[in-house]
Amino acid sequence: MPDRKKVTIRTLQEKKARGEAITMLTAYDVVTARAIDAAGIDAILVGDSLGMVVLGYDTTLPVTMADMLHHCRAVARGARSALLVGDMPFMSYQVSVEEAVRNAGRFLQEAGMDAVKLEGGQERADAVRAIVAAGIPVMGHLGLTPQSVHQLGGFSPQGRSTAAARRLLEDSHALADAGCFSLVLESIPARLAELISRRIAIPTIGIGAGAGCDGQVLVTHDMLGLYDRFTPKFVKQYAALHADMARAFAAFRDDVTTQAFPAPEHTVDLPDDAWNVLLETLE
Repeated sequence: MPDRKKVTIRTLQEKKARGEAITMLTAYDVVTARAIDAAGIDAILVGDSLGMVVLGYDTTLPVTMADMLHHCRAVARGARSALLVGDMPFMSYQVSVEEAVRNAGRFLQEAGMDAVKLEGGQERADAVRAIVAAGIPVMGHLGLTPQSVHQLGGFSPQGRSTAAARRLLEDSHALADAGCFSLVLESIPARLAELISRRIAIPTIGIGAGAGCDGQVLVTHDMLGLYDRFTPKFVKQYAALHADMARAFAAFRDDVTTQAFPAPEHTVDLPDDAWNVLLETLE
């Protein structure tokens, strides 16, 4: 699509005000970032989900600041228009407010991000306030927060009791009041997500939280069918690229073993006169 203006946090806020849906996908490399940007997606999240879909871990917990900054830099080199959000990894913001601010700043200063995302509710309000006070936009994340997978007892939906739903509603207000410009709501009941979206002024972006949010996000490897180990129930697959890759790799293997590849059209040769001169020099 033609060049578009840079998407900012104000863009997302204006879309919520107009009732226009916000779109966000994950990216971890320059090629994917360029494709997402060209498709006109509003925001790109360099998620710590890379720990599972790129690095092969069972959870996001082993992902480090070095991992995140490395992949954020790659995405920043590929995307020009989308709002770029870097995911703060486990233990990069929990130890102290000061360390949270310092690490958040690295995403903007060293990796070309426009904003950061962190998980947690009221217990993260002080860190959010301090990061925002330093001039760094913060996206919150409530519901199924993968960095708390052990505390939550696994990757299961959240907010399914009255008390848990009330806590999430309170957390959403706390994060909005602390200065978050947007919230990701993951794996919570659709009616609760819609209620939160109506009650707070900042945009909500759902993943497994129904259609009542102000926008939607998916992990790109899930929606493209690239990650074959597990597909969450809430994912709609728009392609089956893992199977396509396997077929392409097998076709390459067969062509090489049967010497069908490389064919003459895939090679470069010396002109006959140059070849003859070379042969004469070798005699």
